[in-house]
Amino acid sequence: MTNDDSANNPVPNFYRASTADFKKIPGSPIAYWASNQILNIFSEVHKFSNVAETREGLTTGSNDLFLRLWYEVTLKNIAFKMKSNSEAIESGRCWFSYIKGGDFRKWSGNYEFVVNWENDGKSMKQFSDQKTGRIRSHNYNGDYAFKTGFTWSGISSGIFAVRHVPVGFMFDAKGPMGFPKNMSEIHNCEAFLNSKITNHLIKMLAPTLDFKLGHVLNLPFKSDLPKLINSNTLTNILMSKTDWDSYETSWNFTTLPLLQSEYHQPTIRETYTKLRVHWREMTLKMQQLEEENNRIFIDAYGLQDELTPEVPLSEITLTCNPHYRYKGNKSKEELEALLLTDTIKEFISYSVGCMFGRYSLDKPGLILANQGETINDYLQQVPEPSFMPDEDNIIPILEDEYFKDDIVSRFREFLKVTFGAESLAENLEFIAGTLSKSKKGSESSEKVIRDYFLKSFFKDHVKMYKKRPIYWLFTSGKGRGFNALVYMHRYDKETLAKMRTDYLLKLEDKLDARIGMLSPESNKDVREISRLSKLIEELAEYDEVLNNKALEYIDIDLDDGVVVNYAKFEGLVGKV
Repeated sequence: MTNDDSANNPVPNFYRASTADFKKIPGSPIAYWASNQILNIFSEVHKFSNVAETREGLTTGSNDLFLRLWYEVTLKNIAFKMKSNSEAIESGRCWFSYIKGGDFRKWSGNYEFVVNWENDGKSMKQFSDQKTGRIRSHNYNGDYAFKTGFTWSGISSGIFAVRHVPVGFMFDAKGPMGFPKNMSEIHNCEAFLNSKITNHLIKMLAPTLDFKLGHVLNLPFKSDLPKLINSNTLTNILMSKTDWDSYETSWNFTTLPLLQSEYHQPTIRETYTKLRVHWREMTLKMQQLEEENNRIFIDAYGLQDELTPEVPLSEITLTCNPHYRYKGNKSKEELEALLLTDTIKEFISYSVGCMFGRYSLDKPGLILANQGETINDYLQQVPEPSFMPDEDNIIPILEDEYFKDDIVSRFREFLKVTFGAESLAENLEFIAGTLSKSKKGSESSEKVIRDYFLKSFFKDHVKMYKKRPIYWLFTSGKGRGFNALVYMHRYDKETLAKMRTDYLLKLEDKLDARIGMLSPESNKDVREISRLSKLIEELAEYDEVLNNKALEYIDIDLDDGVVVNYAKFEGLVGKV
């Protein structure tokens, strides 16, 4: 008997169930809690396999060799939006968009990886185990490569969710894909798989939450659905895509939402306030549409007694939604503070991208994103920039403004261009207050911002770029006597020599000069002399390593990835 038969279930939390009932559910799982209505649904409704087919993804044999986060490699070597394998071969490119599971997210997103499929995956198909000679890769997506469909993460934390996959992707074993037999059904399929109905039923098919192809195909699917489902789903996909592309780790990122004209106000504070209203409206709109879809599905399946359509804000998977973005039991005030802080950090990150010429305030999208590009390549795309990138690709981060391209000085200039000189002081104060809740009254806003660049920016960058930083921190050690950022796409064999002669040696001279201006008879000056002397010692030790590396004229190849290239500068760069 099933658990809704109280006469046969007189003891709480004790169930009687017939093995014949289990057989009504595909795979005969021990779903003793399944109601009669659920059993009838599994018995009477056609399986999802009637309208869609699924395929396991590719196993590369070595992700270290064949996979990259898209921003690691040179942009012109990536082929996006390929429609077929033959088109991919004809492109002559090396890297192709790749779906690889990822975090819990519905509708759209998690587009992060590229796979080496040059020449029809020749290298991967020949990659063998040195001991056995067996080919380590397998299951090459076949005729399903680059097709439009939907994907899900095979192993979940508890909630099953699918994302729309546009044309142009290969897919991984951890990101299997489904393909509607009739493409006009794709949004209905995606709506069903993201509904409360599916989450309720699939946990009976896959109680361990390891969602296999068969679990999806065995779901009972009613295809006669109102048109509203299709339009709701399309809207959710578009909103989710817009949200994903609002962050610089998306390859479709164009500009920062804080700098879009529709939200622009005289100050950053006012601009953020307007943008936050938009984000809240977008989150509530998606919640409304998901609940509307749930209501339709619950009615269609007759499960009003078991399910309600409500979706908590924590399951509205937009990055701009703090209830989803930040895990744990946090108050509304804590969530708002975290979102504001991260938005300001993203503004700072974008400013650094503009300093290096990766982005421009005058042209949307990526500007310098290929290996070895220079300031001249930038000026060909942006002849009259409102904010000029750094000329030598070396931006010092020091305890004081020793150089004209000092990062805090450049950031001040960036703020003037984006929000005007008249509001500079107010914007600096707002940013400093956001970065440091414990800001001391006597501490200037520029000091707080400088401390952020010195102590935290690189950590945040490494986190944002998933331990594959594109701005590399060259640092002399614990004393932080010398620090400079270098954009890896603009690195060349002369960069280290230039860093040494134009920055490190000059900084030593400047510190020596400062010591010369101090009095050995003042206790305060004596302490400062001691501190500066230790910094000079640190710089001298760093200089020895830097000089040796500079003489090696180290070359890098972006296709090798950050892990391989970054390791070449061990002893000079910050730890990841």
